[in-house]
Amino acid sequence: MENETSGLSKGLLVNCSMSGRYNFIFKFIPVVYGCNFIIGIIGNSMVVAVIYRYMKLKTVANVFVLNLAISDLTFLITLPMWATFTATGYHWPFGTFLCKASAGLVIFNLYTSIFFLTALSIDRYLAIVHPVRSRHRRTLFYANLTCVLIWVFALLLSMPTALSRDVYDMGNSMLCAVWHRSERIHLLVTLSVLKSVLGFFVPFLIIITCYCLIGRDLLDSRGMLRKSVRSREDETLRMLAAAVLAFFVCWAPHQAFHFMELLAMLGVVKNCQTLDILDTAMPFTICISYLNSCVNPLLYSFVGKNFRKNLLRLLCCGSGPASGPLRINSKINIHSSCTSGLLKPTSSKKNTTSSVETSSVRS
Repeated sequence: MENETSGLSKGLLVNCSMSGRYNFIFKFIPVVYGCNFIIGIIGNSMVVAVIYRYMKLKTVANVFVLNLAISDLTFLITLPMWATFTATGYHWPFGTFLCKASAGLVIFNLYTSIFFLTALSIDRYLAIVHPVRSRHRRTLFYANLTCVLIWVFALLLSMPTALSRDVYDMGNSMLCAVWHRSERIHLLVTLSVLKSVLGFFVPFLIIITCYCLIGRDLLDSRGMLRKSVRSREDETLRMLAAAVLAFFVCWAPHQAFHFMELLAMLGVVKNCQTLDILDTAMPFTICISYLNSCVNPLLYSFVGKNFRKNLLRLLCCGSGPASGPLRINSKINIHSSCTSGLLKPTSSKKNTTSSVETSSVRS
């Protein structure tokens, strides 16, 4: 069996006798990348179009969702190159600049996507649990400022990855990778730790905390809500649960194998069979993580009634009035509505039998 390089896409140079399972990878992974590219480009482009044409940038949530879609689009344009790279047996024909830029954009998208999801989760928490206290902070100015800071911070975090990548002549192919030299081991370990900590664990902890607090607040308010309002709150809970589940399903497998790869770089894992399994599984976990870029538009369409309505209007070129932004009720507003209902005059039978409408906060 011919010796090949383990961890080609990462530059992990450990000579082991490989099993030859790459033939399946070279055929299957490019197809997945292609489907991801088509679905993601169409889906995220529709998200941008719907928000820009109908929903506008009138809410903090819309600002974050729009930036998240743009972030996914910037990453998706690199997928055809990675599909070609994999289909040709890890041969990079696009030159040094695109090697560095594409690798940097992958990490750039990782950070921007997760940071925007985290910002969106914090905004949902403030809008639902603390609607009055956060009113002066949840403005479009602060939302746009947060987006600028996220773009800049993600760019700084992704620059080392872009600068450390290069194209190497492997004899019969050109490899876009990080050369695994002893003087660069500290850089590789640092980048890997940052990717795991700042790119997954810390944001995921914040997201879970926010959604748990939101869920508790909504459950505490259920007794005061009318049936119609309760259904809207249940829809919100389903959307939040779907977002968290999609985030975890897409990124958890890759992060687990990424940790194993970190151990291999440190020399903790040296067994060739283990490295072979790691090297074979990594492309599939990367594929799953990349699916997150096309999952979000599907979630908006299937779970968000307001977005789905505007999307249908966009596809049908409807001319009716635009649907307003999603409204999420809070327990503070429910209390105020109930109080106003108790103080309402009852001089006539018509006034007595009229129902008290629950006020809502624009989220």
